[in-house]
Amino acid sequence: MSCLDVKNIVVVLLKEIKNIFHAELDVLYGKEEVSSFFYLLIEHYFDLERFVLAIQPELVIDKEQETFIFNALSELKLEKPIQHIMGTTHFMELDFKVNKHVLIPRPETEELVRWILDDYEHTDKALKILDIGTGSGCIPISLVKNMPTTKVQAFDISLNALEIAHENAVTHDIAVDFFQADMLKMDREIKYDIIVSNPPYVRELEKAEIRNNVIDHEPGIALFVPDEDPLKFYVAIVKFAAKSLHTEGCLYLEINQYLGIEMKMLLKEYGFESIELRKDIYGNDRMLKGIKA
Repeated sequence: MSCLDVKNIVVVLLKEIKNIFHAELDVLYGKEEVSSFFYLLIEHYFDLERFVLAIQPELVIDKEQETFIFNALSELKLEKPIQHIMGTTHFMELDFKVNKHVLIPRPETEELVRWILDDYEHTDKALKILDIGTGSGCIPISLVKNMPTTKVQAFDISLNALEIAHENAVTHDIAVDFFQADMLKMDREIKYDIIVSNPPYVRELEKAEIRNNVIDHEPGIALFVPDEDPLKFYVAIVKFAAKSLHTEGCLYLEINQYLGIEMKMLLKEYGFESIELRKDIYGNDRMLKGIKA
C-alpha cells in the first residue's frame, strides 16, 4: 500500500514520528545523526527522499508502515547500527548487504578504493588484484565494477563473511574469486599487480574511542589487535606482498592513524619505494601506498 493511500485507514503524521525520534535518540546520538537515521529509514522502508517533508509537511503513513519505523527506533535505542537494521549500506555508489559477520564499510575505505582507481584510470592492462581480509567484499566488487577487465581474488578467514561477500557479488553481477584463508599464513604462487587490504588495526587501548554500536555489533576479529603487537597483520601482509607483487606492483593499505610512521618504516624495510602516506577526510593518517622495487 502506498504511504499516500490513506482513505478509511488509521494514519499517523510522519513529521510527528520524526519528533519522537529526536526526543528518544538525540541524547544518545546527537540531533544531526538522528535526522540522518530518520531519513535513511523512510527512504529504505517507504521510498521517500529526505526533502519530502519539506514539501509535504502533512505526509502520513499507515499503522502497518508505522510498525517498521518504530521497530527501527527500538533497535537504535539499543545502539544497533542503522546499517544492520536496514540490512544494507552504501559504498562507492553501490548497495552492499551487511550483518554482524562483516565490518560496515566506512568512507575512509572508499577513499582507499578511489586512490587505486585514480592511479590506474588510464591503464589498458588487465590487472590482477588481491584483496586481503575482504569482509563484505566492498573493495574487490567496487574495483571490478569500475575496472571491468580486472581479475580480482579476495579472501577472508571467516566463512560467514565470505557468504555475504559472495551474495554481494551476485547482486551486482560481478565476478570475484573468493576463498578462505588466514592472512597470517598466506602462501600463494600467483603474482599480482595490486594487493590491497584493510586488516584489523584498532589496538585494545583504543577501545575507549570506539562507540558501543561498533564494539557490540561488528566482528571484533576484524577490528582489534593486541597492544603489544599492533602491526601483526601488516607484517604478514607486507612480507607476502614483497614476494607476490610484480616488479612495480602496488600495495595499498588502510592503517591505524597513530601508526603511520611505523608503517612507512615497515614498507621500507621490505624494499618498497615511493611510499606515500595519505590523510582521510577527517585529517587522520589513514592510507598507505608502496611500490615494489
